[in-house]
Amino acid sequence: MSSYLHITNGDITTNILNKLNIKGEIITWREMLCEGRTTTDVGSEDFWKTRFDFLNTSYKITKKTFIDFTLKEYRNLCKQNQDEIILWFDSDLFCQVNMIAVISWLKRYRKGRKITLVQTGKAENSENLVDFTQLTKQQLNNLYKNRIELSKDDIEYADYIWQLYCSDSPLRLETVYKFNPSSPFIYLSDAIKAHLLRFPSIENGLNQIENKIIETAGNQPFENKDLFIKELLQNQTIHGFGDVQYANKLNELKKLFTSFSPVKLSRTGKQVLTKQLNYYRDIRSDFSYLGGAKKYSYLYVNANDKLLKLTS
Repeated sequence: MSSYLHITNGDITTNILNKLNIKGEIITWREMLCEGRTTTDVGSEDFWKTRFDFLNTSYKITKKTFIDFTLKEYRNLCKQNQDEIILWFDSDLFCQVNMIAVISWLKRYRKGRKITLVQTGKAENSENLVDFTQLTKQQLNNLYKNRIELSKDDIEYADYIWQLYCSDSPLRLETVYKFNPSSPFIYLSDAIKAHLLRFPSIENGLNQIENKIIETAGNQPFENKDLFIKELLQNQTIHGFGDVQYANKLNELKKLFTSFSPVKLSRTGKQVLTKQLNYYRDIRSDFSYLGGAKKYSYLYVNANDKLLKLTS
């Protein structure tokens, strides 16, 4: 009989699988590789050091928490050697980046294993993406029964996109990410597009997510930060962020607000919102990375949907 290993996108999905009584071991991939610097060598000592440095600096994650929450589960993954590896990853940016990193690791350390993919998608008659938590047991079981087996070419492609994501330049990724119509990764293209839109806009120095934050603040009143973040979470489409990510983003943008209780934009915030002021110089940091690229070494040119490299 075949043995099965399930790799999930988080603890919530792991809990769902436990309730479904699906056969096999379950490993939870506890990372958020869509944020902070990444390197291609998933699982290496340098890789984990880079990730801890980012999480510690940006989210105050302690070494003990990082070891207990992430590294111990990764080491458990290294002990597994099943016949079939089933990936459970949602269709948003957060999950898609984690997914290609995991496939890159599997390509290197589980060569020749059967790898299958269970993925969600858009809700019926809607452009909104659904995740595993929004599905019934029957729907989940149907997705599992109809899981897609990844070919060698599929695995190579996912690994290639991961290598490009970790490159110090996003320009090559920009030219190739949408040209694989036969790929089973039908949501990866939209996720990579969302990733590229996280580079600062040439119009006001903020990226798509940051502009959405100040637009939301400028369009309606919020009594406090919690209600504001709740609104941002409900209206996000492709990113798959949690409240922790948005709270961190608000901290980066705090100079554009006079208050978070109630939520009010500052005069500068209103000028940036209406594109009367470019905030690039004020928000720029040499320590901000998107994948392997420095965030502020590139500008997104909205007029032609292209990235522009800045000369130092």
